[in-house]
Amino acid sequence: MLEGKRIIVGITGSIAVHKAADLVSKLTQAGAEVDVILTEAGAQFITPVALRALSGRPVYTDVFDTRAELAISHVELARRADAVVIVPVSATTLARLAHGFADNLLSLTVLATQAPVLLAPAMDGHMWENAATQANLALLKERGMMVVGPVEGHLASGRVGLGRMVEVETILGALRQMLGRNGDLAGRKLVVSAGGTQEPIDPVRYVGNYSSGKMGYAIAEAARDRGAVVTLVSAPVALAVPYGVELVAVKTAEEMRDAVVARCADADALIMAAAVADYRPVAAAEQKIKRSPAERTLELAPTPDILAEVKGDLVRVGFAAESQELEKNAADKLARKGLDLIVANDITAPGSGFGTDTNQVTIIDKSGASETLPLLSKYEVAQRILDRVVPLLKK
Repeated sequence: MLEGKRIIVGITGSIAVHKAADLVSKLTQAGAEVDVILTEAGAQFITPVALRALSGRPVYTDVFDTRAELAISHVELARRADAVVIVPVSATTLARLAHGFADNLLSLTVLATQAPVLLAPAMDGHMWENAATQANLALLKERGMMVVGPVEGHLASGRVGLGRMVEVETILGALRQMLGRNGDLAGRKLVVSAGGTQEPIDPVRYVGNYSSGKMGYAIAEAARDRGAVVTLVSAPVALAVPYGVELVAVKTAEEMRDAVVARCADADALIMAAAVADYRPVAAAEQKIKRSPAERTLELAPTPDILAEVKGDLVRVGFAAESQELEKNAADKLARKGLDLIVANDITAPGSGFGTDTNQVTIIDKSGASETLPLLSKYEVAQRILDRVVPLLKK
C-alpha cells in the first residue's frame, strides 16, 4: 500500500516531534520515498541530520536554500507527492494553512500541491479549544484536508486534556485510508466478521475456540485501504481496531448473528472470517460452578447458521478452517450455504493455524474452480480475497 509512494512529511514545532521521527522511519521501512520538510520551529526540537538518517533522503528546511537537491523545492516536491502528512501540526501552522500564507517552505508546498493532505494536530488543550483554532480547522476540513486527532492525554504543560497527538499507527492507518479512498472498493459497504465467539457456561467460563481474529481484522484493514466503508463485527480479541473502520463488538454467536444480519441490510458484501462456535450450552449457570469430584455433563445446542440467515443481493464469502480433507469439506460448505466464494485453510499446516501472522489458503468459487495461494501475510491474503470480490461486485 505504501511501497513506492512519494510522501511529504511536514514537521512543525512541538514536543511531539519524536512521533514524527518514528513516522518517517516506519514510512521508509514500508518502502515509501519520504521527503521531510522541517520548519524553523520544528528544528528547535529535532535536527535535519537525525531525520535524514531515518529517511535516507535530503531534509528540506529553507525555500531559498541554493544547496537544495531540487530547484524551486516547493513546486517540485508538491508536483511529485502522492500525499502530504503534517505531523505534528501546531496552532500556528493550522492558521497558516487556513489563511493561505506562503511564508515558509511547508505552507508554500501545501499551496502548490494537488495531493491529499493529512493533518495530525498537537497543542495545549486550551489552544485546541480556542475559537480561532476551531474555525481554522473547520475551514481546512471544508477544503478536503483530513484531520486525525488530537486525543485526551498528558500534555507538555503537565496537564491532562484534549491536545495530545495520536499515535503513529493511527496516522499510518489514516494515511492508508486517504490514499485508498478512490480505490476499486470506493463507495462499497463491506461487513466483515472476526474472532471466536464465546458461549457462556457460567459467569467465568465459556465454550470457545483458538481464533485470534487476525484474519478478519486484516480483511477489514485491506478493504478500508481500497476505499470501502467497512463494518467489523468482532468477538473479543486482543487487537487494535483499524483506523476508519466501524467496530460492532459482540460475544456470542447469537449476538454476532443479530449484528451481521442488521448490517447486511444495505451492504454490498459479507466476508465471514469469524470462527463462530457451532454449539452453545443449553443453559448458562447464573453462578460460578464449583469444582467437585463428581463428573458433570454439559448439554449443548446448535448455534445460529449466520450465513444462512443473511438475505439479500450481496456477495457472500465464507471461511473453512479444516484439519482434514480441506478442499472437499470447503466445497461442501460453499454449496450448502450458497456462497460466492469460500476461503479454506489447513489449521494444522505450519504458519497457517490460529494466532499466526501468516496464512496459506485455497480460494474456491461457486463454479468449483480453486486457487491455492502460497504462505503469505494475512494482509496479503486479504488483498487476494478482495481481488476476487471486486469483479463479483461489478456483476
